[in-house]
Amino acid sequence: MLLVRLAQVSLEVAASSARSRKVALLAELFRDAGPEDVPVVIPYLAGRLPQGRIGVGWRTLGDPVPPAGDPTLTVAGVDAELTALAAVSGPGSQALRRDRLSALFAAATADEQHFLRSLLTGEVRQGALDAVAVDALARAAQTPPADVRRAVMLAGSLQEVARVLLADGPAALTAFRLTVGRPVQPMLAHTAASVGEAVDKLGPCAVEEKLDGIRVQVHRDGDRVRAYTRTLDDITGRLPELVAAVAALPADRFILDGEVIALGEDGRPRPFQETAARVGSRRDVTGAAAHVPVLPVFFDALSVDGADLLDLPYTERHAALERLAPPHLRVRRTLVTEPEDADARLAADAFLAATLERGHEGVVVKDLAAAYSAGRRGAAWLKVKPVHTLDLVVLAAEWGHGRRTGRLSNLHLGARRPDGTFAMLGKTFKGLTDVLLEWQTGRLLELATEDDGHVVTVRPELVVEIAYDGLQRSTRYPAGVTLRFARVLRYRDDKTAREADTVETVLSRRP
Repeated sequence: MLLVRLAQVSLEVAASSARSRKVALLAELFRDAGPEDVPVVIPYLAGRLPQGRIGVGWRTLGDPVPPAGDPTLTVAGVDAELTALAAVSGPGSQALRRDRLSALFAAATADEQHFLRSLLTGEVRQGALDAVAVDALARAAQTPPADVRRAVMLAGSLQEVARVLLADGPAALTAFRLTVGRPVQPMLAHTAASVGEAVDKLGPCAVEEKLDGIRVQVHRDGDRVRAYTRTLDDITGRLPELVAAVAALPADRFILDGEVIALGEDGRPRPFQETAARVGSRRDVTGAAAHVPVLPVFFDALSVDGADLLDLPYTERHAALERLAPPHLRVRRTLVTEPEDADARLAADAFLAATLERGHEGVVVKDLAAAYSAGRRGAAWLKVKPVHTLDLVVLAAEWGHGRRTGRLSNLHLGARRPDGTFAMLGKTFKGLTDVLLEWQTGRLLELATEDDGHVVTVRPELVVEIAYDGLQRSTRYPAGVTLRFARVLRYRDDKTAREADTVETVLSRRP
């Protein structure tokens, strides 16, 4: 398949707001691509490189080169070239990458150059494209979407399911089964504003601690233990204490879902970044385990002793977990079996308050009758977390891509210093409606002091209310912290920049 076909469909998908139109566009593309190209086409459309990070960014891309007149690049050829780029290392590697990229871009048409630049710089943003791709794949292969979703769940890879389905037809989906040693995509939660709202939606439910750790899925087959992240990366070798804890459990074959978290001597969670850094580090694992030990804490059982538990209700899966894992390796929880009982609802609210007091993120409320919907953000799990807000000043904004082309999107956010200047805390493009994008583009251009074609710097006058989940340490930003999961709530026309929150206020909210 020519890359230009993929680039054109990417633009059409980004420009369309209708899910049905997106599905139709992708279904036609998948039929044309076939089984060999689709495993590359899918991540490209979602803005991911199969190779992961390849050491290419805005600076490496260098100056623009004239585009080719006729399309000759193929999806497979570009993927091979990016694989070769990822392997470049050693002295002079940056110059070599730049030369190879220049050659690649010189062979690309204008549309292909735009797509490649967006792909390499992480600017391809087209919403929850994987979910749309599942439905499109089902349409392309004339297969029920539920069958494709289950296969993806069990395979842990949309690309692999797409390759097999397009090569061998719908019957091949039966080959994907829950298998110890092969990770499945985890079940995810939607958000509720309060425990009461979650209970109203779910009925009889469990209210569990939501830990601020790293999601893990552990597999044990006899003496062999494997651990995988939410993105299905194998992290077994980095966490010897996790392996030891799992190996000590009283069963030979099982799959458990949970988190790993680093706790301080007082039993309270250490900053999230310490847990994340520990899980991400491959160096001096023994020393790291001694310095920042992590504890596995489980909340679900997917398979035990050869029995597939995915389709069983939460109550039965948790009963299997209780037989397997001791209390200190399970998340705390409380049950609400009678949703109309006022005392039970008060107890659930008190459980949330106690969880927050212990330093954790919040709670997850789970339907007692629900199956494990792996790989989906289902309505059967609802997370409840306190919402933090700050009034910050817009320092700059980045030109958007896809549907946001021609509009200023990604906001640079700052808090006020004592001397009246502003310290940048991070960026966000989340929470912006089309109407708000149009308004802020016009308003920010009125305040613009510089435009380098990528970032528009503005006079620090506009105040915006930002919701965020917490703070984390960062050497990238001058205050030493950045916002986690920041999103725009509204602009504060009633406030001036002198009334924005200060760096001192921000730092006072650190856990």
